[in-house]
Amino acid sequence: MKLLVILGILNAIAFGASFDTGGAKGGLNIIAITMFLAFVLFTLFITYYSNKKTKSAAGFYTAGGNITGLQNGMAIAGDYMSAASFLGITALVFTNGFDGLIYSIGFLVGWPIILFLIAEKFRNLGKYTFADITAYRLSKKPIRILSAVSALCVIIFYLIAQMVGAGQLIQVLFGLPYIVAVVIVGILMICYVVFGGMHATTWVQIIKALLLLGGSTFMAGMILYFTKFDFSAYFGQAVAHHPKGEAILAPGVFLPDTISALSLGLALMFGTAGLPHILMRFFTVKDSKEARKSVFYATGFIGYFYILTFIIGFGAIVLLLGNPDYINEDGSLKGAANMVAIILAEAIGGSVFLGFISAVAFATILAVVAGLAISGAGAISHDLFVNVFKDGVCDPKLEMKVTKIATIGIGIVAIILGIVFENQNVAFTVGLAFAIAASVNFPILLLSIYWKNLTTRGVVIGGVIGLTIVMVLVILSPSIWVKSFGFESAIFPYDHPAIFSMPVTFILIWFFSITDKSKRAELDKSGFEAQNFRAQSGIGASSALEH
Repeated sequence: MKLLVILGILNAIAFGASFDTGGAKGGLNIIAITMFLAFVLFTLFITYYSNKKTKSAAGFYTAGGNITGLQNGMAIAGDYMSAASFLGITALVFTNGFDGLIYSIGFLVGWPIILFLIAEKFRNLGKYTFADITAYRLSKKPIRILSAVSALCVIIFYLIAQMVGAGQLIQVLFGLPYIVAVVIVGILMICYVVFGGMHATTWVQIIKALLLLGGSTFMAGMILYFTKFDFSAYFGQAVAHHPKGEAILAPGVFLPDTISALSLGLALMFGTAGLPHILMRFFTVKDSKEARKSVFYATGFIGYFYILTFIIGFGAIVLLLGNPDYINEDGSLKGAANMVAIILAEAIGGSVFLGFISAVAFATILAVVAGLAISGAGAISHDLFVNVFKDGVCDPKLEMKVTKIATIGIGIVAIILGIVFENQNVAFTVGLAFAIAASVNFPILLLSIYWKNLTTRGVVIGGVIGLTIVMVLVILSPSIWVKSFGFESAIFPYDHPAIFSMPVTFILIWFFSITDKSKRAELDKSGFEAQNFRAQSGIGASSALEH
C-alpha cells in the first residue's frame, strides 16, 4: 500500500510535468525536473524505510530519542532555514537592500536565548510537546488547551509561507498552475509525516541542510568570483543597478519607522524560543547535554547560512538587474518576487545549477512543512485528544490514528491557505508567526520554567488575552487587512505587533498570578521546587524510549 502511494505521487508529478503551461522562461527544464524527481524519490524512500520506526508515539514524535547532538543540530538548522530564509530573505535583500537583513539578524540572535535559557530545562521537563512543560505544575487541561491553540496559530502562519514558496517554486520549475503545485506539495507533506514520522523528517531535514549549505556556499562563491572579490565594486554595481540607488545601503527602506523595526526585531529574537516545531526537536535527543550540543551546532550552521544570504541577495541585484535577459521593459525582474534565488541560480550556473537549487529549495520547504505538520499533529492528538479529552489515558493505537488523521487535516488546511495567500512575501508571513510565538508562547514558557509565583489563572487569562490581541492586530494590520482582504486602509497601522502584544502578555500573566489567592494557586506555587530540581538536574527525565 505504501509503495503504491509513493508511486502514485511520482506518477502524478511526472504526468503534470509533461505539460508546458508557461514556466519562467517559457519551457520546461528537463535537468531541473530530473534532479527534482530524484530528490523526491530519495526522500520518499527514507519515508518508507522510517515507517517501521513510527509505530509508537515515542517513535513518531521523537524518533525514539536516539538522535545525536550533531545530527539534531543539523536537523534543527534544516528545520529553521526555511523558505522564508532562503527565498524570502534573498527576495527582501534584493528588493530593499540592507533592511532585508533584519530578518537574518533577528532569526539568528534568538538562538543564544534558547541555548542559555531554554534547551537544557526543556529537555529535562518535557516529553513530546511544548505544552508538556507549561502544564508540568499547573492545571493541565486549561494550560494544554491554551498551549495547543497558540502552537497551532504559529504553525498555520508558518505553513502559509512554506506553501506559497513551494507553490511558486514548482510553478517556475514545471510550468504547472500554482494551485496544482500547492496541492502536490501538500500531498507529499502528508506522506512524509504519516508514513515516516519524526525519523523520516529528521533525515530529510539533515539532507536538506547539507544541500542548502553546499548550494548557498557555491552560489555566494560564484557571485564573489564574478565580481573579482572586490567588495567596493560589488556594492557599487548593486547601487548602480537598483532603482532605489544608494538607499539600499542604508536602513529605512523596508522599515521606515522605529516602532516597526523594534517590533519586528522583538518578534524574531524572542519568537524563536517559542516556535513549537523547533522546541519539539529537543525531545529527539537522549539528554540535556545533547540538547545543548544541538543548539550549539545549529547556531553555527544557521549563522553561516545567514552570512551567505547577504551575499546572495546583493549578488542578485548585481547579476540580474544588470542583465537584460532577466528584466522586463519597465526594469522589474521577470518571474515571481519570491523566486529571486532560483532565477539567480540559472544566471550563475545554467540549467544544471538551476535544477540543483530548485531541488534544494524544495527540500528546504518539505523539511520545514514536515516538522510543522508533526508539531501540529502533536498539539491536536497528544495535547488536546489524549490529555484533555481522554484525561491522559488513551490506547496507543488510537492516539497514533488520531495523530495521522490530524496530519491529513493540517495538510488540507495548508493547501487552502497556500492558495489564499499566494501573493504574500514568505519572509514577511513567517514574521507574523514569530510575532505570535514571541507574544504568547515565549512569555508562558519562560515564566513556567523560572517564576515560582506563576499560577494557572495567570497563564490562562494572560495567555488568552495576549493571543487574542496579537491575532487581532495581525488581522487588522496592512499586510492582512489591505493586501489580503482588499480593504482600502488598515485599522492597525503597523505590520508587526510584537512590541505591543508581548509586554501585555507578560504584564497580564504577572498581574493575574500575584492576585490569585485560590487553592489552585497554592498548588501551582508549591510544585515549583520539584519542577526546578528536575529542570536543573535532569533526574526523573526519562528518555523518550522509556515513555
